[in-house]
Amino acid sequence: MATIASVAGLFVYPLKSARAVALERARVTATGFQWDRQWMLINARGTFLSQRTHPQLARVVPEITAEGLTLHAPGQGELRVPMAADGEPLAVRVHRDPCVGLAQGRAADEWVSRAVGETVRLVRVPSHPLRRANPAFAATTPALMGFADGFPILVCNEASLGDLNARMPQSIPMERFRPNIVLRGLPAWAEDRIDTLTVGELTLRLVKPCTRCTIPAVDQRTGLPSSDPAPVLRSFRFDRELRGATFGENAVIAAGEGCEIALDEACALTFDARPCGS
Repeated sequence: MATIASVAGLFVYPLKSARAVALERARVTATGFQWDRQWMLINARGTFLSQRTHPQLARVVPEITAEGLTLHAPGQGELRVPMAADGEPLAVRVHRDPCVGLAQGRAADEWVSRAVGETVRLVRVPSHPLRRANPAFAATTPALMGFADGFPILVCNEASLGDLNARMPQSIPMERFRPNIVLRGLPAWAEDRIDTLTVGELTLRLVKPCTRCTIPAVDQRTGLPSSDPAPVLRSFRFDRELRGATFGENAVIAAGEGCEIALDEACALTFDARPCGS
């Protein structure tokens, strides 16, 4: 392995589809980075909400404190939710995956309902989640998950965004793609070929390109529609097998649960034989 990249960004999303929290250091747990997608909103059927249907979630700002999760939203006082994974178990669904969420109480439900403008509930990941990433890609790696869409960690590359923006009528920021790790020092689209990524004690396997939905067209500060990268991505990043345009790579944890990684740390990489951008 050769050290040819470094960590340019670290992010978690404590409330699924709400604003990102930028970190200087990230702790690795069995389900990904600590506090990542540990809470989410559900409708009356138990189905999760996201910016695909509720772009106003971008205006909900999470904060992790020693006491727990604090949520902020325009025109509302803050909501404080205890850190402990307690509450009534509810049947919930993330895409096609049935799983369990812990109800966070009437006051929390009322607050988040005001924030999104309809009746919803706030749920928490249980202490011992059973949901796993798709074994067709994760293979023998267990890949436990909280409420992330499909994989524990998403890795993106600064240079790939630069190449995309050079083709766009208006540049967009990396936050639109909601990565957990952003890499610096690689050629554009080199992430397509990364097999393993090691940062300190953490080793990730990059197992599947991330097909993009409509969220990158949402301004992550206002929740309003903005420059949509989808048409440009489809013109040169469409994956016929996955039936979507790709940006970034989904990853599973091969080793390093319990360790921490930090901004600017060096990355050791191994690559497979595919050409970049294939």
